Amino acid sequence: MTRLRMTMLIICVALGMLVGCAAPPAQLEMKPAPQTPIAVKKEALGKPTWDPAWDRIVEKALPPEMLSASVARDVSPFCPRFNALSDGDKRAFWAYFFQALAGAEAGLTPTADVRGSGRATKDTVTHRMVRSEGLLQLAYMDAQRYDCDFDWEKDKLLPERDPARTILQPENNLTCGVQILYRQLIVKQQPLLSRSSYWSTLRPGRSAYRVFARQMTNVPAVCRHDPSLGDAKTAAARRAHAPHAARKPASGLK
Repeated sequence: MTRLRMTMLIICVALGMLVGCAAPPAQLEMKPAPQTPIAVKKEALGKPTWDPAWDRIVEKALPPEMLSASVARDVSPFCPRFNALSDGDKRAFWAYFFQALAGAEAGLTPTADVRGSGRATKDTVTHRMVRSEGLLQLAYMDAQRYDCDFDWEKDKLLPERDPARTILQPENNLTCGVQILYRQLIVKQQPLLSRSSYWSTLRPGRSAYRVFARQMTNVPAVCRHDPSLGDAKTAAARRAHAPHAARKPASGLK
C-alpha cells in the first residue's frame, strides 16, 4: 500500500470516528396539554375525544418562530407569561390552542365534514363546492396554498368521512393548521385574532369566536401563574394587581 493511500485511509477512519462519536441531535422538550372543556365533557359521556398523541403532532410541527418573543403579544390574552416559559411549556400551550381550535371548529371529531355556507366557493383542486374537513375544517385547495399533505386523487376514490382520507388524518390536518397559522403570524405578521384569519373562530366579534374563547379557559397553568411563587403568593399577586373595576364592590352595591 502506497504512503498516499495509507494517509487517505487514516483520514477516512478518523472522519468516520468523528461522525460516529458526534452528539445525537437534541430531542424536543414536549409536554402534554390540559384538556379543553369540550374534551372533558366528551370523555365524561364516554365519547371519542382529543387524543393526547395529537399534542405531539402539533408540538413537533411548530417552527422555532412560533416559540419566539415575536408571538408573545398575540397569545398574551390566553398566555400572558409566554415569554417566561420553557420551550416545552410553549409547545404545550400551542398544543392546547389547537385542541381548542379543533373543539370550536369540529367538536374534536377528525372526520367532521361541512359544506361551505354563505356565498358558493369552488375548490380549485376538487373543482367542486368547497367542503371544510377534519379537526381544523380545512379544504383540499389548502394543499396548494400552504403546502399541506392532502391527496385529492386518492381521496376521491374513498367514501366521504372515511378516516383513511388524507385530509381527515389528524397528522395531516393538524400539521396543515400549524402551517396556516405560521403564514398568518410570521410571514404576513398579522395578529392571532384577526378579521382576516383563516378560521372564523379566530375573528373577534363573531359568535364562532365566543365558542373558541370558551375552549381557551383551561390553558396550561404556567401560562398565568409562576409556579415558583406558590399558589398563595400567586393569588395574592393577582389581587394586588387586579384592576379597580374587577375588585369586589362595596357592601350594598351590585
